Amino acid sequence: MNPLAAFFLGLAGSLHCAAMCGPLVLAVQMARRQDPAPPAPPAARFWRGDLVRGLAYHGGRIVTYILLGAVSGLMGAALVLAGLQRWLSIAAGGLILLGTLASLSRSWGGLAAKMVSAARAGFGPLLRNRALGATVLLGGLNGLLPCGLVYIACAAAAAAGGVRGGVATMLAFGLGTAPMMLSMGLAGRAFRWGNPLRWRRVILGCAAVVGVLLIMRGLSLGIPYLSPDFTGGQCPACD
Repeated sequence: MNPLAAFFLGLAGSLHCAAMCGPLVLAVQMARRQDPAPPAPPAARFWRGDLVRGLAYHGGRIVTYILLGAVSGLMGAALVLAGLQRWLSIAAGGLILLGTLASLSRSWGGLAAKMVSAARAGFGPLLRNRALGATVLLGGLNGLLPCGLVYIACAAAAAAGGVRGGVATMLAFGLGTAPMMLSMGLAGRAFRWGNPLRWRRVILGCAAVVGVLLIMRGLSLGIPYLSPDFTGGQCPACD
């Protein structure tokens, strides 16, 4: 997948992230705002506290995505060496489409919400730790929470066919999710994301597009960048 497409997947999918992981992000920000520190003007508190903590938290989350991208890309590279690059892309696209259909069930959203609530309770000691390193670690753990959108991005990273492509895909995806997630944390309790089901069509539509693009890429139709020809063992558009 083109990193730009991965970025827009993260940007559109961040609506889902806000709904599912929002309570955890808000818990981190609100816990840090209760620090027993001397009173400071709102502007100073924002620049020195809220923004720094938000960047640290989501920086940790994106680092986890990068590591997942490296692992996914490495697995994809092994299949490329075995001459299975086309079939890897088709399989990844097919799995994404199947996952999109499976996610139409509301039970999946309820299960994901329960997992996030359980994680929020389990992260209690880290939430009480005011150190900046603890905030980075919380963000990194957030990146490991079960999430269909992250699985979709990992499948696309594996289809990139190498570690560099996998890392670029997941980095772009993480950066795409950052604006919404960071804004939500900075807004605090004033943020209202509404019913997560409201955004279901947008998110599922983006996931379906990614699946179709990966399948087209694997079909090797000879369309530069969209479906390059792999039959000759070369990918001119990927050089």
